Amino acid sequence: MNNTSSNSVFAATRAPNPGWLCRAESEPVLEPELSIIDSHMHLWEHKTGYTYFVKEFAEDVATCGHKIDSTVFIECRSMYRSRGPEHIKSVGETEFASGMAAIAASGIYTSCRVADAIVGFADLTSGEKLRETIEAHMSVANGRFRGIRQGAKWDADRTIKGSLPNARPGLYLDPSFAIGLEMLTAMGLSFDASVFHPQIQDVATLARAHPNTRIVVNHLGSPLGYATYESRRSEVRAAWLSSMRDLAQCPNVSVKLGGLLMCLGNFDFTQEKKPPDSVQLAELWRPYIEPCIELFGANRCMASSNFPVEKAGVPYGTLWNTFKRVTAGCSEYEKKMIFSGTARRFYNMD
Repeated sequence: MNNTSSNSVFAATRAPNPGWLCRAESEPVLEPELSIIDSHMHLWEHKTGYTYFVKEFAEDVATCGHKIDSTVFIECRSMYRSRGPEHIKSVGETEFASGMAAIAASGIYTSCRVADAIVGFADLTSGEKLRETIEAHMSVANGRFRGIRQGAKWDADRTIKGSLPNARPGLYLDPSFAIGLEMLTAMGLSFDASVFHPQIQDVATLARAHPNTRIVVNHLGSPLGYATYESRRSEVRAAWLSSMRDLAQCPNVSVKLGGLLMCLGNFDFTQEKKPPDSVQLAELWRPYIEPCIELFGANRCMASSNFPVEKAGVPYGTLWNTFKRVTAGCSEYEKKMIFSGTARRFYNMD
């Protein structure tokens, strides 16, 4: 594995290399009958020309061997409307995701219920316009709309991938954000929080101030492992673990397991001759996944692929084998919750 991330920062929209992925070691599917809801995936036509629609995802599902029953689509700034009011443009993405869900439901490509739940984007600080935005999302989602994700990822080192162009320190602590979050909660919707590990405390503060809001932290709180954090892995993990321990005290907060290839840039295998196998990944991810299961409990943890982002670094089947290796010591009930039950309850999926 290449531990020098300065030349191989994991780009969130890097198109996967099919030839490189084909070099992955073939491995038996672990626990193939275990039902899975992929709680975090994207579909897009990226400006780089990288297309990942239902057909492409269905190919990954068909070849992985795991029992992927349904997925949660998470906003990724894709397919926004080109015209109309600015605060309504993001509704185009929900419209697109709902269309993808309808294509999947036809059964032509897959039996997996792709985008069975949809999480869109709205600016929770937008005041009076917010209700109109949310209602517009709901009106085009055909009953699938479940919540909002508004990322607050920000770091002083602007080379950190994932730092949003409009993000700023303390977004989740802004009084106008609190007003928007209360509106979201009153409308029966959930909130996906996306932060880097130094901002996990902001999520805890938010959760305590809004105990009735259902919050799920994406990507294990995104512990960083590249750029200015590259040589500070032990320090980062200690700070991350302390923050997650505090966050776990908030009963209204759940956590998504996954997204580590993106966050920990020095776990980027794309400079290697072949993709990692699930044994390698399990060894690297266990120190982050196991503590979350212990702290939050299986009923507040949900496994997630973060595909197609993670596809640049690992095949879909290998990723799910990795989760199954890390959770091998869990009870059958705990596995059921981690792989499907928690997501089903959190996103109100039938």
